[in-house]
Amino acid sequence: MLRIFRYLKPYTLSIIAVLGLLFVQAMGELALPNYMSDIVNVGIQQGGIESAVPEAIRATQLEKMVLFMSEEEKTAVQDAYVLLDPELENYAALTNKYPNAEPGAVFVRKPLSEEQINALNPVVGKALLVVYTLEQAASDPAKAAQLGELTGFDLSLLPAGTDIFTLLKQLPPQQLQTMLSGMETQFAGLDNSMITQAAAAAVRAENDALGVNAQRLQTNYILRIGGSMLLVLLVVVVSVIIISLLSSRTGAGFARDLRRGLFAKVESFSKAEFETFSTASLITRSTNDVTQMQMVVTMMMRMLFFAPIMAVGAIIRAFEKSPSMTWIIGLGVVVLLAMILVIFSVSLPKFRIIQNLVDRLNLVTRENLSGLMVIRAFNTQEFELARFDKANTELTNTMRFVSRVMVFVFPFMTLVMSGLSLLVIWVGSHQVAQSSLQVGDMMAFLQYAMQVVFSFLMMSMMFIFLPRAAVSGKRIDEVLRTEPVIRDPQVPKPFDPASRGLVEFRNVSFRYPNAEENVLCNISFTAKPGETTAILGGTGSGKSTLVNLIPRFFDVTEGAVFVDGRDVREVAQTDLRDRIGYIPQRGVLFSGTVESNLRYADENATPEDLYRSIEIAQAADFIAEMEGGLNGLISQGGTNVSGGQKQRLSIARALLKKPPIYIFDDALSALDFKTDAALRRALNRTTDKSSMIIVTQRVSTIRHADQIIVLDEGEMVGKGTHEQLMETCDTYREMVASQLTSEEVLR
Repeated sequence: MLRIFRYLKPYTLSIIAVLGLLFVQAMGELALPNYMSDIVNVGIQQGGIESAVPEAIRATQLEKMVLFMSEEEKTAVQDAYVLLDPELENYAALTNKYPNAEPGAVFVRKPLSEEQINALNPVVGKALLVVYTLEQAASDPAKAAQLGELTGFDLSLLPAGTDIFTLLKQLPPQQLQTMLSGMETQFAGLDNSMITQAAAAAVRAENDALGVNAQRLQTNYILRIGGSMLLVLLVVVVSVIIISLLSSRTGAGFARDLRRGLFAKVESFSKAEFETFSTASLITRSTNDVTQMQMVVTMMMRMLFFAPIMAVGAIIRAFEKSPSMTWIIGLGVVVLLAMILVIFSVSLPKFRIIQNLVDRLNLVTRENLSGLMVIRAFNTQEFELARFDKANTELTNTMRFVSRVMVFVFPFMTLVMSGLSLLVIWVGSHQVAQSSLQVGDMMAFLQYAMQVVFSFLMMSMMFIFLPRAAVSGKRIDEVLRTEPVIRDPQVPKPFDPASRGLVEFRNVSFRYPNAEENVLCNISFTAKPGETTAILGGTGSGKSTLVNLIPRFFDVTEGAVFVDGRDVREVAQTDLRDRIGYIPQRGVLFSGTVESNLRYADENATPEDLYRSIEIAQAADFIAEMEGGLNGLISQGGTNVSGGQKQRLSIARALLKKPPIYIFDDALSALDFKTDAALRRALNRTTDKSSMIIVTQRVSTIRHADQIIVLDEGEMVGKGTHEQLMETCDTYREMVASQLTSEEVLR
């Protein structure tokens, strides 16, 4: 099956482009939950405050904060800020943003990298939160009592008007450390995001003191993140559109090239290969099976590549949001894969059966349509209807079974997704209550969990469709890797340009593939240019098989067939068949016009050549009566003309080719005796330089031939003229006696 995918080689650039765009799409979709988390956590809960390290802080507040820092932390924080000074480059912007800020009384944050801010966040956040908590406790007895329970330091016992921070400066270091240790327990286990969320109220209070418009700050943040979210979404949408376009074009082009390859391979088949594959099966492989491959290629480009990227990315993002809840995703994936495995094991055998049943239905349909007149003649409509109904019902029941199995996928998937959502919310809400997870992070984790499950579902669905495509691919590959028995030699020999169609059989024997006995035995004769060689024999005597060896529809088993001195196996098939005008027993016409069917032999034929071939073939009268004449329409298979008319058009087509060899494979059987005689006279006048080989059962058609070959059960029992055979060949005399009267024999 893998060799089929070589037809994707012309679309390598499109596939690479799709892979790149799928990565862009995946990264975009993975970023969206994170943006949503930021809007909830920072934009809504924190009022747009992104960090616990304020951009501006009053000098008095900073002085209080350093009380709760080590010397190393104090130095790092002080190095991160600079006093507001009119000499600063961005002084105007700072005073506009912080209207209440006064030079020398406010510290502003220096330009810091994200890594530096993250490093300072826990230090500044904790200190700022402690200062804010103490300030709140000093003015609120209830909060003072709560703080006393945590630290053992009851602020309500202090005299009115006491500055707690002045008092803290005077406390012995050991007592201060004891109080801070009690407060430190509140920060245990908190990461940067939780510290930022906890310190957001303190930063907001500082911003209020500096005159910052809190509503505008929050609105600006939400609009900025929302705008980024919309921009990412736009990129995702554009990527999806381009991916859909490229994957559809690639799938359609792949199917087109695959059908072309199949058709080209089938055209190279000999009759032996056509006995291996039925016509109905070849049609199904070229249509239904190729469509299956097209669908799976398109789906692979859009889903199979995309799903792993999304699954891995979503798992990583979910782990970053909450490592403690990733077991929920694993549970959901295991349940989903178990369901898919059950469905896969049940439906896979049915997919293999479906394609064979489609073949069977096509075969029955084709036989019924092509044999409709015979069916009506024998009144077997009910039998054929039952036969069709059986094939149709078997296919319907099998597909219905598969559909019933597949119908459980989406309800079960919905159940898994809903259960997963409830579990995430239940576990996440407890973590939110314990201040170990933010609400926005829980919401983002939920979306990442859904993305992981969807990704595994997409991969699982692909593994359901792939087996059916694998069956179709195998059936297509069977045709593509079938090597025709009839092949050109590596170095074909050319014909002599001066040669004119000498055909010679030398001790030729032939048996069909896998047959036990020869159908032709030791046949030798020569058909010369300018002469008529007739092949005569009863039904099944091997007449058609014999002439089919000349254009190499079959190869001889023993002996050799020569055309103009060349073994037909030593020349190119195209060169050989260019020298032959072949008229089959069953005339074959193609849908189109009379002229298009005639020009099938020579597209560049002149009108004079067309009319000449029509006149010789005795087809001028009925063509003139047709609506449109040469432009008259021929339906598919030539069903709108009679058998005799079809044969005459086939003869006219061969005559238009003007080959040195003509083969009439019982091609005059549908003609009446008058037309037959007129046609033979015209042929004798116009093809006198070509070798004429006529296969027939009619003695009257070939009694005046230059040479008559008589076959009986695959053996040549007579060779000569009519008169010679009447004297020497009993089989010929019996055939003559059965077909001609005594007067006709003597005539």
